[in-house]
Amino acid sequence: MRITKFTHSCLRIEGAGVLVVDPGEFSEESALAGADALLITHEHFDHLDLAKVAGALARQPGLRVYAHADVVAKLSQFGDVATAVEPGQEFEAAGYRVRAYGGQHAVIHPDIPRIANLGYLVADDETNVYTPGDSFTVPEDTVVDTLFVPLNAPWMKLMESIDFVRAVKPGRAYALHDALLNPTGAKVSDGHLERLSGTAYAHVAPETTIS
Repeated sequence: MRITKFTHSCLRIEGAGVLVVDPGEFSEESALAGADALLITHEHFDHLDLAKVAGALARQPGLRVYAHADVVAKLSQFGDVATAVEPGQEFEAAGYRVRAYGGQHAVIHPDIPRIANLGYLVADDETNVYTPGDSFTVPEDTVVDTLFVPLNAPWMKLMESIDFVRAVKPGRAYALHDALLNPTGAKVSDGHLERLSGTAYAHVAPETTIS
């Protein structure tokens, strides 16, 4: 399994097939090249760019999309390409075993209604990777090899990121949801995660591939 971290929250997973998670407006179009399936954590623009999905479907008509039913409803213009999944559900996408976790986006403010959000554990026969979307949902009863941890957002504080990594106890962790930080701010947050998260942590540049 090869994981490429694109800008902000987009991941490209290659091996059994090509699976792309959260191709949002901040991420590169190239993340979708040759994709067999997409996983969408939630409907926010930085995780779901409908124009990018339309372009990918035009190039790859067999592309499948998996998301919460609330997100699937927003993809109706694309016909029946999307499959609704629920928290706790296990399914196959692009040759990988996938399990959905969570159900709700983290609280931004009490005055802002919460929306659906799913975290995804993606596995092959050798390893797995977990990405939580906009939440700190811990995937219970599983050993996570590679964790992507949100670094900065209107809905979080850094203490929550540190405690999230500690709760998951992954083999390694990488920064996610990082486009809202400038390099100075990222360096400060990275330093705390390196010291306090309890695992090997790194913040990689966009389009870096992790073996």
